[in-house]
Amino acid sequence: MALLIEIKVPDVGNVADIDVVDVLVKPGDEVKLEQTLAVLETDKASMDLPSSAAGTVQELFIKPGDKVSEGTLIATVLASAEADSAEQPEQPAVEASAPVEKAPEPVSEPVAVKPEPVAAKPEPISETPAGNISDHAAHATPAVRLYARELGVEIHKITAGSGRKGRILKDDVKNFVKKVMAEGVAQSGSGIPAMPTVDFSQFGEIEEQKLNKIKRLTGQNLSRVWLNLPMVTYHEEADITEMEAFRNALNAEKSKDDIKITGLIFIIKALVAALEQFPQFNASLSADGEKLILKKYFNIGIAVDTPNGLVVPVLRNVNRKGINELSAELAETSNRARLGKLMPAEMQGGCITISSLGGIGGTAFTPIVNAPEVAILGVTRAKMQPVWNGNEFVPRLMLPLDLTYDHRVIDGVEGARFMAAIKQYLGDIRRLLL
Repeated sequence: MALLIEIKVPDVGNVADIDVVDVLVKPGDEVKLEQTLAVLETDKASMDLPSSAAGTVQELFIKPGDKVSEGTLIATVLASAEADSAEQPEQPAVEASAPVEKAPEPVSEPVAVKPEPVAAKPEPISETPAGNISDHAAHATPAVRLYARELGVEIHKITAGSGRKGRILKDDVKNFVKKVMAEGVAQSGSGIPAMPTVDFSQFGEIEEQKLNKIKRLTGQNLSRVWLNLPMVTYHEEADITEMEAFRNALNAEKSKDDIKITGLIFIIKALVAALEQFPQFNASLSADGEKLILKKYFNIGIAVDTPNGLVVPVLRNVNRKGINELSAELAETSNRARLGKLMPAEMQGGCITISSLGGIGGTAFTPIVNAPEVAILGVTRAKMQPVWNGNEFVPRLMLPLDLTYDHRVIDGVEGARFMAAIKQYLGDIRRLLL
């Protein structure tokens, strides 16, 4: 007996309103298990949506431009009952003879969400003078209200939404902010002047290239962090001569097909050891700025350059894993990041981020904190330098390190001590055993 399998959006880590960028199949197409049905895009990454069943596509319920969330029905696939059950994951199934109906779209009632105070919160953006606040009840979901609060927008000032029955959408919030910024109007009476529009075509031939969603939203997030966090960057150099000798010796023992150990793995281990020694770095500031939330887990974000932009997959429970295990996990995760196959949940829950330019070059840079984390470690290319040992200059391999931290949480002395600990661990990796 043939079964009609429902293909739904899997667990994507509590992320809503995911954009459907492309749909790669149509009704009547034969699909295989794990074949990509559609391409989705969040604010952090693009990802392929695989089919959880093999068979014939009967009906599609999405199209490019739609927004989906976990559990959204994507398609129905007519699968043969003779298919190997070991290869077919459990799916809600109905008799092929029974019609499949779309569930009516739920209509959310307005939900009142009490805004939470935010540390160093910008003045709310408003088009009306203070004291002239309308009693308009905004029709918006909690997610949109939270988004508005993050941008400092009083959502009741948006008098009309573009959604169903006048519901306010994220695009309405964005457009409101753009309008206010363009007019240079803010409730405080001042604002950041908008960049002037320049017609570059008057100087020569040009070509316009639209930024993808990841780069647009990454830029917005970095701008928000830059404006709200008082950041300090501390620069240091670590002597990794002995560490590199040990790493090369380990790799020499490996076969051709084994995954090689990179210097980044030792940096990750040294960073975790320093986090254990200085718990204020493994923390986040509460939304009201009154409490420091100390984390008892050690998850490290690794910034990865991909064709679609910068993404930050997270290696979890690094303190419990060995060098070889981390090497394999980092190689596999980085490869999936470049192929756009990371799920949103794999880029959440980081404690601190490493941004490494070692494969490219440079002597120093200023990485921006990946809030709500309180610090980020930058790494550039190591090089041989003459170092005075008290009697003579000797060649040593020196690694430039750059630590940017949130000055509301970490002061200068703490930053210097934290970097000194990392430097000490990298200079003598035997200390990681203590």
